[in-house]
Amino acid sequence: MDTVAGLRLFIRVVETGSFSKASAGLGITQPTATKHVAALEARLKARLFHRSTRGVTPTEVGALYYDKCKRIVREIDEADSVAALMQERLTGTLRISTSVAFGRRTLTPLVLRFMQQHPGVQVDLSFDDRYVNLVEQGVDLAIRMGRLADSSLGARFLGLNPWVLVAARPYLAEHGTPRRPQDLERHAALIYSTVQGDDRWHFTGSDGHTVPVPVRGPLRSNNLSALLAAARAGMGLAMLPWYVAHESVKTGAVVPVLERWSLPAQEIHAVYPSPRLVPAKVTGFVDWLQGQFGDEWWARKA
Repeated sequence: MDTVAGLRLFIRVVETGSFSKASAGLGITQPTATKHVAALEARLKARLFHRSTRGVTPTEVGALYYDKCKRIVREIDEADSVAALMQERLTGTLRISTSVAFGRRTLTPLVLRFMQQHPGVQVDLSFDDRYVNLVEQGVDLAIRMGRLADSSLGARFLGLNPWVLVAARPYLAEHGTPRRPQDLERHAALIYSTVQGDDRWHFTGSDGHTVPVPVRGPLRSNNLSALLAAARAGMGLAMLPWYVAHESVKTGAVVPVLERWSLPAQEIHAVYPSPRLVPAKVTGFVDWLQGQFGDEWWARKA
C-alpha cells in the first residue's frame, strides 16, 4: 500500500471508528487494514488507536496525526482536481446516494447522460430512503429532499420538488370529487409515512392562507410507488411528487384533484461531505445538475 493510500486508510479508520467499515469502504480486507495500521504505529513508535470490543478511537497522538493527514490528503485531492479541470476532463469514481423513487425515476437517466458526456467518470450509484452518513459510507455526493439539518456539509440548491394530489376517475365517480381541502375528511387517504406531516396534509390557497387537514385511509407506506399503485387501483387519494405521478396523469390513470390549491414543495439539494476543497468530479456533476431542475422538470423526457 502506497503512502497516500495508507493515509486514506488511517483517516477512514478514525472517521468510522472501525477497521471493518474502513476496509470495506476502500475495497480491501480487514486483516490488510489492521496490518497496515500496526506497521504505521511501529514506524512512528506511537500508539494511534485505543482498541476495544466497541470499536477503535484515536489516542491523543492519533488525533493530532489525523488532523495533519486530513490536511495532506485534502491538498492532494485539490491538486488532482485542479489537474483534471485544467485538462477539461472529469475522471475518477463518483459515489452518489439518493432515495429509491427519485433515483430510479429521475436521477438514473440524468447520471447516464452525464456519463456519456464524461466517459472518464465511473459512477457508483446507490438508492436508500434512510439517512446516509456521507463520511462513514464514503459517499461523494447525495441528492436530498427537504430542508438541510447538517450545516457542516457542503450543499448546492438544485430546484424544487412539487407535489400533487391525485385519484383515479372510478374512485371520484363513486365517492365524489373534493372541492375544498376540508372535503378530504370524508375521503380515503393513501398516506406517505415519511414526509409532509404524515396524516395531516397542508394546502395553500391563492390568498396565501394555509389549511391543515387531518386525513385517514386504508394504506400508509414509506414507498411512493406503492401509494401510486393504490391510487391507480381506485383505493383513495394520494399526495405524490409530480415526478412520481406525471406519467400516470399523462395517461389518464389518475387525475389531479384540488388543482386550485398548492401543496408544500420540497427543496432539492446536492450535498457533499465538506464545503471546502470539493473534488472536480463532484463540482462538475453538481454544476451540470443545476441546469436540470427548471420549470416542470418532471415532465421532460430523459
